[in-house]
Amino acid sequence: MDVYLIDGTYELFRHYHALPSARDAHGREIAAVRGVVGSVLGMVNRGATHVAVATDHVIESFRNELWPDYKTSAGVEADLLAQFPLLEDALSALGVAVWPMIEFEADDALAAGAAKAALNPDVDRVIICTPDKDLAQCVRGTRVVQLNRRTNVIRDEQHVVEKFGVRPVSIPDYLALVGDAADGYPGLVGWGAKSAAAVLARFDHLEAIPDDWRTWSVNAFNPARLAAVLARDRDHAFLFRDLATLRTHIDLFDDVDDLRWRGPTPAFANLARQFDAAITSE
Repeated sequence: MDVYLIDGTYELFRHYHALPSARDAHGREIAAVRGVVGSVLGMVNRGATHVAVATDHVIESFRNELWPDYKTSAGVEADLLAQFPLLEDALSALGVAVWPMIEFEADDALAAGAAKAALNPDVDRVIICTPDKDLAQCVRGTRVVQLNRRTNVIRDEQHVVEKFGVRPVSIPDYLALVGDAADGYPGLVGWGAKSAAAVLARFDHLEAIPDDWRTWSVNAFNPARLAAVLARDRDHAFLFRDLATLRTHIDLFDDVDDLRWRGPTPAFANLARQFDAAITSE
């Protein structure tokens, strides 16, 4: 069997910005929720049997306490934020396993779910449905992969190396050096994607990088300056790696069979009628 783990937050943002507005009889904006639910139902109709969706029930997480500039809900449109609980309710009514995250993030849930599902010998592949580079750290060979549902491109371990220049286990170290603007941490000054990839392709992790750049033997621009920055900002580098490292200890389900789709609940029919009756803007 294949297990599909969907980034509900990404899907909600994607549909919100791609679809025209639609409001239900109560005046609530529901276009994005309707789009995501239809998309997940389409996956099931095409043969997906084991599906779970992770959401950021609250955008803020424990990482905001570690780094004050970490991403928040500030600036996110109210009509979009209001659709998160509706999405969770709608997917639950559809009969899909939903993991709403409060202390942790949806990405953590996807990582934890993937790690546990991959332990089951009956699982052929775990397919993490998101293009988010954070989740590249979870990819393992061709067994745990990423799927960009917008482009229908699958990224296995070989493709992670081709894209980032490092193996999946080094992705948190890579992000610590280059930063992640979407999540709100800057990385280290002067450490670009090529330099970080060249160094980490040899040393894998931050703590393995020698202080003496002359021992690196890598093709990186101005390695002496890179080494000086790393020595000066080592604490920040380790903090950023901690931010980038997804937590896999979260208890989400007992058995992979808990993720099997067994059909919609009785509540879904009424919800579907409300969605169908929504007025769409031209």
